[in-house]
Amino acid sequence: MRTLKLSRRTVLRGAGTIAIALPFLEAMGTGNSARAQSAGVPLKRFITVYQPGGTVRTGQLGDQYTPKGTETAFTLSPILSPLEPVKSRLLVIDGLDLLCGDQSKFPVEQHQGGSVGWLTGAIQPGHGNYPKAPSIDQVLAKRLSEGKAFNSLELAVRWATGKSHGKLHAINAMYFQATEPYAPIPPRLDPQDVFTTLFGSPAPDAGEDAAAIALLRKKSILDFVDRKYADLSAKLGAADRAKLDQHLTQIRDLERRIMIDAPSSPTGACVTPERVDTSGYNPTSGLNSSDNGSIRDLETDAKIPEVGRFMMDMMVMALACDRTAVVSLQWSDTEAKHTFPWLNLSEHHHYYQHDGGFKPAECAKIATWYSEMHAYLLEKLAETDMGGHSLLDETLVFFGSELSEPPSHDKRNMPFLLAGGDGKALPTNRWLRFGGQPHNRLLTAILNLFGDSRTQFGDSRIDSTPIQLA
Repeated sequence: MRTLKLSRRTVLRGAGTIAIALPFLEAMGTGNSARAQSAGVPLKRFITVYQPGGTVRTGQLGDQYTPKGTETAFTLSPILSPLEPVKSRLLVIDGLDLLCGDQSKFPVEQHQGGSVGWLTGAIQPGHGNYPKAPSIDQVLAKRLSEGKAFNSLELAVRWATGKSHGKLHAINAMYFQATEPYAPIPPRLDPQDVFTTLFGSPAPDAGEDAAAIALLRKKSILDFVDRKYADLSAKLGAADRAKLDQHLTQIRDLERRIMIDAPSSPTGACVTPERVDTSGYNPTSGLNSSDNGSIRDLETDAKIPEVGRFMMDMMVMALACDRTAVVSLQWSDTEAKHTFPWLNLSEHHHYYQHDGGFKPAECAKIATWYSEMHAYLLEKLAETDMGGHSLLDETLVFFGSELSEPPSHDKRNMPFLLAGGDGKALPTNRWLRFGGQPHNRLLTAILNLFGDSRTQFGDSRIDSTPIQLA
C-alpha cells in the first residue's frame, strides 16, 4: 500500500476560509525534522510568570514544595505535583537567595524589595522607590523582538490590590525598561483590550453579510471540516489517528468554553484565539481596593481562572504569530488582596500568608493551584507545532515569586522554576540545588542562554557570575 506523505504545512480546509492547523504527524516525514532536531532548536522566545507569596516549606504541614530524590531521579512535591505531565520539560531550582531584596541585608521593603529585584537583581533605593536598572525581560526583548510588532507584552490578572489602589507602585512593579531612565512598565489588565490590540476586532457591520458571518461563527469550526477529517483519518496510521483525534478534541473543548465572536484565520501555528466572554470581570477593580483587603469584588475574583487561561491562550498565540518574542504574566501583585472562590477560600492571600497568622494549608492550596496554571501554559506551548518542533522547544519560561516563605518574608531558597527548550542547550527534567547562591547568578545565566555574553547582571555588590545550568 502506498504510504501517505503530508507536508508539515498541511491544514484541514472547509468552507470559505475555515482551516484547522494539524499537529506534527509521522506521515509528515521524519527526515528533515530529525536533522533539524539533532542540531538543536535555538531559544528565541522568553516568558516570565509571577505568582505572589512564595511557597510553603515550613509550618504544621511540613515542606510542601521541595522535591525528593536526586538531580535526575526526583519526585515532585505536593505543590508541584500538577506539573507532573510536563516534568520532563522542567528545571526545578533550589538554593538560590534573592539577596537584593533581603531586608535583613539591605534597607528594602519586605515585599517591594523582592518584586522590583526579581528580574533586575537590583537593590531597591528606599521604600516605595524603583531601582535604576533594567529587568532581564526587557534586555532580552531589545534583541529578540527586533522588527516585531511589539517589543514585549506585559499582562496581569487581578492586579494592584490593597495599598497600591490600582496604580503602578513598587509593590507591584516588576518590568523596567532596558535603557535609562529604566522606567517601570505597567502591565495590561483588560483581556478584551489585549485581544483587540493583538488580533484586531470583528469587522464592522455589513448588513446581511455580517449577519450571515455571525451565524457561521456560532457553528463549531470543526463542523466545517468533519468530512475532510474523516477522509484524512482513514489514510493515517494508528498513531497518527490517535494524535489527530486528541488535537481536534482539544479544539472542541476550547470551543465549549468560549464565545465565538472573532474570525478564524489560522495559518500554520498562528491561529487567532477565540475571544472568551469575560463579562463580570472588572480589570480595574484594584482602583476600589482598601489597604487591608476588606473591600471585595467577588464577581471579579470568581473570574480569575477563566481570565487567566484566556490571557495565557493569547500569550501563546502572540508568540506563535510572531507578534513579539517576550511575554510576561503577573498573577496579581505582591499583596494579592483578592479572594479565591473557586478554591472555597473567602479571605485574601495576604491574610493567609501573615495578616491573619500563617495558614500553611490555605497557602499550599493556593500555590498548588498556581502550579495547575503553570502546567496549562506549558502544555499549550508544547501543543503548538512550529514545523517539526513545538513552541515550547524555542521558548524559555521563568516562574518566580518575590519571597520564599510567607510568615518570615524570607528570601532564602527561592521557589524558582525554568521550563522549555528542546533539552539540548538546557537539559531539563532535573532538580538543581545551589546551596545559598545569589539569584543574580541565575539572571546572568538566563541571559547567556540567549547568546548574551555578559558575565554580571544587577547590583555590583552582589555576585552575579552565571551559575551552571547545563
